[in-house]
Formats: sequence, structure tokens, C-alpha cells
Amino acid sequence: MSLAEVTEKMRERVGESSGLNATVKFDFGDDGVLYVDGESSPNAVSNEDKDAQCTIKIALGDFIAMGKGELEPMTAFMMGKLKVSGDMGVAMKLQKVL
Repeated sequence: MSLAEVTEKMRERVGESSGLNATVKFDFGDDGVLYVDGESSPNAVSNEDKDAQCTIKIALGDFIAMGKGELEPMTAFMMGKLKVSGDMGVAMKLQKVL
């Protein structure tokens, strides 16, 4: 699955109002970024590399595995495959979107 496909799937999941009320950036390293603006109305998802309240660094493949339910977020965090910087409370809200 490509970054463009992941971005489109995230747009579907976020919808117009995710209830996130925050900005989140998924940093996939060389594969790019996924930016979720849960503060705008309607919510927006893009590949812009902007500052966010919470940044999550994860490999694109691991992110896809999480989306499919093949990798638990807590397991990824404990194994060092997922790193969170910024507002940890925002990261916890992502469960309803992912």
C-alpha cells in the first residue's frame, strides 16, 4: 500500500468530524508524512509536513499493519517501532480514528 492509498483511507476514517480536536503528524521517514487536522471544520488529511500537537514516528509498513489489526499500538510502542513526541493525550485519542 502506498502513502497515497494510506492517505485516502485515513480521510475516510477521519471523516468531517473525528472528535480529535487536535493536529497529528505521522512521520514515516523517507516515505513521507501524513498530517491530520482534527481542529479544522471539516477535518482535513494531507501529506503536508506541518507542525502538529502530536508527532508519531513509525515506519509506513508498521502503520499499515496497525491499521489492519496485525500490530497492536502498545506493542509497537514497547518495541520502539512507534515513537510519540508532543501531547501524549492526543495520541491516546487516536484509538477512535485508527
